[in-house]
Amino acid sequence: MSVRGEAKTTQNAWGRFTTLCGTLLESETWLGYLLLIPTLVIVLGLVGYPFLLSIFYSFTDKTVGGSAPFVGLQNFVALARDSIFRQTVVNTFNYTVTAVVVKIFLGLVMALVLNEVRHFRRVLRAAFLLPWVVPTSLSVLAWLWMFSPQYSVITYIARHLGLVDHAIQWYAKPKLAMAAVQTVNIWRGTPYFGMIILAGLTTVPIEQYEAAIVDGANYLQKFRFVTLPHITPVLIVSALYSFVRTLGDFQIVWILTKGGPLNRTHLIATLAFRTAIQGKALGKGAAIAVILLPFLIVLIALQLRYLREE
Repeated sequence: MSVRGEAKTTQNAWGRFTTLCGTLLESETWLGYLLLIPTLVIVLGLVGYPFLLSIFYSFTDKTVGGSAPFVGLQNFVALARDSIFRQTVVNTFNYTVTAVVVKIFLGLVMALVLNEVRHFRRVLRAAFLLPWVVPTSLSVLAWLWMFSPQYSVITYIARHLGLVDHAIQWYAKPKLAMAAVQTVNIWRGTPYFGMIILAGLTTVPIEQYEAAIVDGANYLQKFRFVTLPHITPVLIVSALYSFVRTLGDFQIVWILTKGGPLNRTHLIATLAFRTAIQGKALGKGAAIAVILLPFLIVLIALQLRYLREE
């Protein structure tokens, strides 16, 4: 084939390729798939691969720097017999349920109050949002000092009010330690619920409030029959999302108590970290980390189903 013939063939092939690319780009469906590729690569690389690797390690006796012999369900059987792990599961659900319920209640109160404010609304909303915006590690370090027996501002105030006559040992007593970590989680998470519910309140038709006033409804009746039905979808979705996030909480507990005292504040995430990273038992740590996977899948499925129905 002559040089001119080869050039013509190459030009035709390039023309067909550019035409195909143009056709794909003109199609919204294919363009959407193409735009998803970078995100898909990042998710698979940073989330999918570690997730699948942790599931694989949970069925092995993998250690740091060692091999990964397959042991089947041995790690999970050992966890079921481990009293520390059983206590951790109880701690995790106690921590999560209590924190989420209180955050919903306080967030609802916060949203209702901010919805009635007429002056300095933006300033107040920004101020209430600060606990959620500030990096977790920095805010929890402040709470670490606040709960410290030597420098506790809480003890200082309680003493001057005559409530106590000695330093409160927040980290020495299991119930106080759990209350401390729950308090910090509630403090950080309440603004999230408040802003989400406040956004939901803006969608309530004012005509329904006016009709309720004409019918002689008081504030509680307006809230029950007008406000609550409109914000219920927001409450359910926010609660499910917060439940999933709180189940996997790590920083608050690790900075404040590291699971103590007597393992009474250990959560699934902190116990998995201590076992896998500090204890170098990656297999057992991975089994701890994925033990809640079926429960989380159910929660996420319920959330997605509810969103589709709505």
